[in-house]
Parts: sequence; structure tokens; C-alpha cells
Amino acid sequence: MQQEPASETKAKSAHSSWKNIVARYQKPAAWRGVWQLTNTLVPYALLWYFIHLVLPISFWLAVPLAILAGGFLIRTFIIFHDCGHGSFLPSRKANDIVGFITGVLTFTPHRHWTREHAVHHATSGDLDRRGRGDIWTLTVQEYLEASRWKRVAYRLARNPVILFGVAPAFMFLIKHRFAGREAGPRERRSVIWTNVCLLLMAAGLAWFVGLTAYLLLQLVVLVVAGAAGMWLFYVQHQFEDVQWQHGREWDYTAAALEGSSFYKLPKVLQWFSGNIGFHHIHHLSPAIPNYHLEKCHRSEPLFQAVKPLTFFSSLKALTFRLWDERGQKLVGYRGLKLAVIRETRSARRIRRNI
Repeated sequence: MQQEPASETKAKSAHSSWKNIVARYQKPAAWRGVWQLTNTLVPYALLWYFIHLVLPISFWLAVPLAILAGGFLIRTFIIFHDCGHGSFLPSRKANDIVGFITGVLTFTPHRHWTREHAVHHATSGDLDRRGRGDIWTLTVQEYLEASRWKRVAYRLARNPVILFGVAPAFMFLIKHRFAGREAGPRERRSVIWTNVCLLLMAAGLAWFVGLTAYLLLQLVVLVVAGAAGMWLFYVQHQFEDVQWQHGREWDYTAAALEGSSFYKLPKVLQWFSGNIGFHHIHHLSPAIPNYHLEKCHRSEPLFQAVKPLTFFSSLKALTFRLWDERGQKLVGYRGLKLAVIRETRSARRIRRNI
């Protein structure tokens, strides 16, 4: 029997050790959750109050406050996200209540989103299970074999204006207002009750600051939060060293540590994004609350070995468009030409050998 290489044995041993490590950080702390709710939702409410105060002076004085409110809405969404995983508070019922409330604030139905997001965690990094809860990504070969109209649609979908502007606005304002085909009764009720509460919230704020002002400023808040949120989601799985595999080769640990980024942000941005930059840890264990992610990351050399993605280095992700299976990397449309040349040369060598 052939003996497994020592390097592979060591790697498997290291990968198997993470379960014992993350278990220490999976217990939610009620006081941490309450404090995070306080330092997120109270400033968010106060910003709307200040908007009300400055509106009679100038609409343009309210816009910077709305932009800042968008930052707090991102942090609110991270709380909502943790509640969906049942990791934010010790009580399941408390997670559901807070998840519903923060879901209304972020225009997202709690139970419906939770079900769909679970699919993302179960399939992330698997080339054979793309299409739900991810960014539309084609391989080089799929793009070459696609029809002209599919290529046009793909280029539009990957355009930054569509991806970070139109798409999140469509998702939060329209898509989340309807239940998916596979949604069960609980998920459908979640959508209905979220919509009802959204109408009540909108009516209250419109009465408070005025209908026109509310619509414009709420749009600013959502555009800021939606664009930043989509960017965070994008760079978490669309970066230079990302690893994707087909189903037969897909591995949960590798998908987390090599297919999810460690986005090392400046402290203020890390705070507003609720530590979600430690995405490799989050994908290893969604049961870890966001306020424990950094501590877990620092506890183990295996996690720290993940190459960090900085804010400036992450901007390169804007050039990535297709997955090159032969090169095992994401490439832009320029890389597509190189891939075609490589395939042509390979085909010529095969014909010569025949």
C-alpha cells in the first residue's frame, strides 16, 4: 500500500484541528450582543433624529448624516446576519426577534433570507453548485461556449455600476419583497410581515421628516449600505488567491480557508462591517458571533497563515471576471485572450503528437 506523503498528512492533521479551536468561540455572550445592539441601533436612530433637525435648514446638510446612517445600517445587517445563524444571542427566540427587527431595518425578511443564506454556506467554492446566494461567475470555457446574448448579459451583470449600484438596490427594494418559489410557509409569512412592518416604518419616518425627504434620504442610506455590503460580499469570494473546486474535489475546510478571504480593514471600517472581514473564520464556523471572530483568528497559526487582503489590494478584484480552471485563478477579459492562446497551443501539440 502506498504511503501518504508526510506533507499531505500534516496538512490534513492541521485542517482537522480547527474544530476544537473554534468550539471555544461559538458561545454567544448576551452582554456583548446587547452592547452591540445599543452602539448600533441607538446611533442609527439618533442620526434620523438629527436629519429631522437639519432638514428645515438645508436638505444637503442631511445627506452626510444619511451617508453615515448607511454605515450603521451595514453594521445592523451584520447583527441580522448573525441572528440568521443563531449565533448573536444565546436564546434562539431572542435571535429570531432581533433578526426580525433588524431585518425590517435592512429591508430583508429574516427567515426567508436565513434559508437562502444557508445554501451559500453549503455550496461556497463548489463549481458544480453555483447559482444560489453567490455572484454570477462563469468559467473561461463556459464563457467561450456561451451565446452572444448570454455574454452580453454576463458583462452587464459584472459591470461595477450594475454590480454595486443597481443590483443591491434591486435586491433590497424589490427582490426581498417576494418569496422565492422554494420558500415554505414560515418563509412566506416572514416576507409578508416584514413588508407590513416596512410600510409602517416608512409611514412613520415620512410623517417625521416629510415624504419626499424620507424617500430621497432612505434611498441614500440604502445605496450606501447596499453598495458597501455588496462590495464586502464580492471580495470575500472574488479575490486573486481564491480556490474553487468541482463537487468531487470540494472540501469544506479548504473552501473556508482558501475560498473565503481574510479582509484586513482599517479599524474603523472593521467596526462598521462587524468583523465580517474575518470571513475565513466565519465560513469555518457560522456559529461564532461576529464579536468573537477576531479573537478566534488570533488564537491559531493555521488561521493567521491565510494571506490577508488589504483595502488597496482588494481593488484589483474589480478586474476579475472569469474563473480559469487550468490556471486555477480568477482572470479578467484580458486573461481570457491568454487562456484562448494557451488552449490553442495545447490543441496544436496534441495534433502533432497524433
